[in-house]
Amino acid sequence: MQYRRLGRSGLQVSVLSLGSWVTYHNQVDTHAARELMAVARDAGVNFFDNAEVYAGGKSEEVMGEAIRALGWPRLSYVISTKFFWGLNPGEYPVNARNTLNRKYLMQAIDGSLRRLGLDFVDLVYCHRPDPNTPIEETVWAMHDMITQGKALYWGTSEWSAGEIRKAWNVADRHHLHKPVVEQPEYHLFHRHRVEEEYAPLYDAIGTGLTTWSPLASGLLTGKYKAGIPKDSRGAMANLSFLLPGLTDPKRHEAVAHLEVLAAELGVPLAQLAIAWVARNPRVSTVITGASNLSQLQQNLGSVAVVDLLTPEVLARIDTICAGLTGLD
Repeated sequence: MQYRRLGRSGLQVSVLSLGSWVTYHNQVDTHAARELMAVARDAGVNFFDNAEVYAGGKSEEVMGEAIRALGWPRLSYVISTKFFWGLNPGEYPVNARNTLNRKYLMQAIDGSLRRLGLDFVDLVYCHRPDPNTPIEETVWAMHDMITQGKALYWGTSEWSAGEIRKAWNVADRHHLHKPVVEQPEYHLFHRHRVEEEYAPLYDAIGTGLTTWSPLASGLLTGKYKAGIPKDSRGAMANLSFLLPGLTDPKRHEAVAHLEVLAAELGVPLAQLAIAWVARNPRVSTVITGASNLSQLQQNLGSVAVVDLLTPEVLARIDTICAGLTGLD
């Protein structure tokens, strides 16, 4: 396993990490989570990603119970969580959902720490930008979260480059803890933001990336070519927003060509897709997901595939995906 610095911070994270979105509590119970996390850690994974909103807080509880059962030394792993959506929008419709105001953030971190059973999280994200809260208020709240010892680093997820730079400038002007990382979607069919929009940020302010959805919600495994499997995330009612991407004929055509290329290289398509993301030096870690050991072990094997991505192979991938990447 390789390790990379999280942006310009001194924190090192494994190039592949394990996330809990969709799976924990919904598909994976505490016993299975413990097994998956143990296998990942044995392979060198040290970063485990979560969020307050995942399974309505249950995902954090499952991960916390698994960590306690595993008994790992706290210094040996990195845990993240994210805030924005809130937990009980029906019960608390004001100041507790779709916001990054100070009241919500300072209480949200306490809830996550309680569910995870931790004294602090290593990394906390603002899960989406909040146009209704002054950026100064959000930056100060994140700074205070760190100075209080409840988090060590903070970052953003799915913010625009302009929003990230504005937050960084506020922190710099007031000598506050700056955002060190962004968590964007990044895969073969979704490239513009990472490769073009964020390009000025990498050298200027040292933004690191913890990318999600390297398999385009499973499309880049090839399992959706015959339709939507009943046990897949594409069949989940709360994830219906994924269906346009999972049923796009042009994407399916590209997947078929990518499968041929992967077969020529002697690797599964999923490994090729994950390795393609990991080969980008701007990516600190690729967040993967798995609901069973076979998926996890296949994903972990992607590390060895990076060396197969020669300029010629990358050029073929670009040709196959032309017009589908979102690049200018």
